[in-house]
Amino acid sequence: MAELAALADPKIREVNERHGDDHAVNLGKLRAIAKRLKTRQDLARELWETGDSAARLLALLVCRPKAFEADELDRMLREARTPKVQDWLVNYVVKKSPHAEGLRVTWFADPHPVVASAGWALTVERVSRKPEGLDLAGLLDVIEAEMKDAHERLQWAMNHCLAQIGIDHPGHRARAVAIGERLEVLKDYPTSPGCTSPYAPVWIEEMVRRSG
Repeated sequence: MAELAALADPKIREVNERHGDDHAVNLGKLRAIAKRLKTRQDLARELWETGDSAARLLALLVCRPKAFEADELDRMLREARTPKVQDWLVNYVVKKSPHAEGLRVTWFADPHPVVASAGWALTVERVSRKPEGLDLAGLLDVIEAEMKDAHERLQWAMNHCLAQIGIDHPGHRARAVAIGERLEVLKDYPTSPGCTSPYAPVWIEEMVRRSG
């Protein structure tokens, strides 16, 4: 904790706070610490319990994903607070857990929009890697009905799912593009030069073009 405190940079915190995050440590330096520590499950749990966002990010880098029980991961998600911690928890830990599918189903139906966004993020993974058993048309129905007015983080995850369906499943591509065009979610999102817009119709078109 002393090492993390010494690395804290107020300018980094200021930038991160614009995106809802509150850590002040450069992520490259954080990864260097994790590389030095290697896997340390007991330490990871201690770091998480501090409640400090930088410590929690480090915990997610040095933990053993398969060592967590489902109820522990559920509690961690609900405690995550900030977008970056939630994102790393879902992508670096939950996706590697044997409990991922059960949590996906539970979180997808959760009334809290931030928890539900994690369920949608795991659904994106299923859409891309293991779509068997998913009702893609049904997912598009929900997106069409709810995405426009959804909480920001839930909207982002639903939009990613919309784009992923359009990218990976040609039979649903036209409808996915049409939904994106009609709802116009993230149409005006500022995008850096060389980066792909998160606006689903543009995103789908670009990724399909790249795949040939």
